[in-house]
Amino acid sequence: MKNGFLHLLSLVVIMSILAACNGADRSTVPDSTVIPEEVNGDRNRQEDGLYRFGVEPLNITFYAHYSSYNMPQWGADPSSKWIQEHMKINVKAIGAEGNGKQKLQKLIASKKLPDIIWGQRDSDLERLRGAGQLVPLDDYINKYPNLKHWAGSKILNLLRAEDGKIYYFPNYYTNRPNGNAGYVVNKRIYRELGSPRLETTDDLYDYLKQVKRTYPGVVPFETGIAKEGHGIDQLFSAFKEDNFSFTRDYAVTNGDQMTSIYKDEGFRESAIYVAKLMREELMTQDALTQTEEQVSEKLMSGRVAVFASADPMKMAMLANAELSKNNPEDGYFFIDPIYKEGLDRSRIYPGTYNILGWNVATITTSAENPEAIFAMLDWMTGPEGSSVQMWGPPGPDGYWNGLKEDGVTPSFTSKYSEDSEGLAHIQSISGDMVWVGNTVFLDQTKSKYEALLPESKQNWATYWQNKVTWKSQGDATPFINLHPMPDSEQGAIYRQVKDIWLKARADAMFGRTNEEVLKILDLAHDQSMAIGFQRYLDFITEKWLSNLDLLRSE
Repeated sequence: MKNGFLHLLSLVVIMSILAACNGADRSTVPDSTVIPEEVNGDRNRQEDGLYRFGVEPLNITFYAHYSSYNMPQWGADPSSKWIQEHMKINVKAIGAEGNGKQKLQKLIASKKLPDIIWGQRDSDLERLRGAGQLVPLDDYINKYPNLKHWAGSKILNLLRAEDGKIYYFPNYYTNRPNGNAGYVVNKRIYRELGSPRLETTDDLYDYLKQVKRTYPGVVPFETGIAKEGHGIDQLFSAFKEDNFSFTRDYAVTNGDQMTSIYKDEGFRESAIYVAKLMREELMTQDALTQTEEQVSEKLMSGRVAVFASADPMKMAMLANAELSKNNPEDGYFFIDPIYKEGLDRSRIYPGTYNILGWNVATITTSAENPEAIFAMLDWMTGPEGSSVQMWGPPGPDGYWNGLKEDGVTPSFTSKYSEDSEGLAHIQSISGDMVWVGNTVFLDQTKSKYEALLPESKQNWATYWQNKVTWKSQGDATPFINLHPMPDSEQGAIYRQVKDIWLKARADAMFGRTNEEVLKILDLAHDQSMAIGFQRYLDFITEKWLSNLDLLRSE
């Protein structure tokens, strides 16, 4: 997931993708679903040899390699129902049953993998690739139009494995900043407290104290799922310029080296700040144990003053719609990133993106018809598939009525701007089934259209993405794929370092004094170094520098 599992509507609203391959004219890009006649008696082939949907059922098994992800019922929402009925595609989910690693081992042992495995570009998928259990996609990428066109050579080359082939179909790949990480603020509470300055860490602290004094039933600062870094990672970003979410690597850049995060001054300051918020009950007291459902309920009922997360958009969008029903002046709004006084605000990044996007879809060698599955993914990442997933089924009664003459631009209907609640509902479900999102297409399309609308008619999420979140995400592409393989020496060290990190971060949140917080961090550093932390740091330094060289060569 991205710092855990970043929920996908985020991606409904946020994603950005390589707009054009070497300046190619998008109007020349065909969609993969135009299907007239049979070829050589094969009912499932078009004249150009591409797979043809809608003739015979295409049944696919799908496994998301995330312990907390549960795929919505295929065919129960308008988008997947349209795909099911018009294209005869049926997707059967295989759940992780709360333990992704254990479930994957069971699937491997059964010798019958799901057709699609969707997850992080990490060691688990790499092991499958190394064992020859993933299908190389190069021939399909050259045959089908959308991924090759929208991603382009730079992204595709970054996806190549050691053998030179591509096995991963990326999700939310991009060529520009995208993302939803940041801070949202309760409009009513902010208004009633006099709309004070809310820019620096000192401003935030003073505001949260005001909230606590005035609204005893309200959570001053809501973190979301803090055990995955949500909320507290955003506060870390406030204390360090050019912070690219180094908490996932337990290290920060220092010149041409990656060094221990525990000794980083910005991180140490942020840990003290977080502990102070926790001690003074200005922050969610059950930040490490609460569920997403509990966070959502607090937002929906307006019992949150400030909410920071790696992706607050999905829950805040629905909560904003709910609170503004009776009073349009109520709801939530995004603020620019909080920063420590004296730092350069333009270099503060509460979230990051990378050009490869979020996660990947892979096709396993168990699939009976891998080309048909790739054709489905390629359609999903193209203009028509993306539009169906993000804006529901096409038609005069829908939010869009087919593509314009260029074959790329959706023809939006008046319902798009008049029924924001209905559209948000569609996206809140279908967003969790965007496995190969086309960020640039989605972002550019909706932004261009909504710029023509009055502000009151613009989609809430798109408005704040354009105004705040897209401008404040850092490019973390050089830091992709740093983690070592689990069965390597560095992999074994990484696992132990991670265990130390999780305990230290939790303990530090509840530090009773500043001195105690720093002692916890120092102890974690010493324990990590004692088990070979430096060898892990040397390893990820080499990977980081290699990424920089590759990016410079493109």
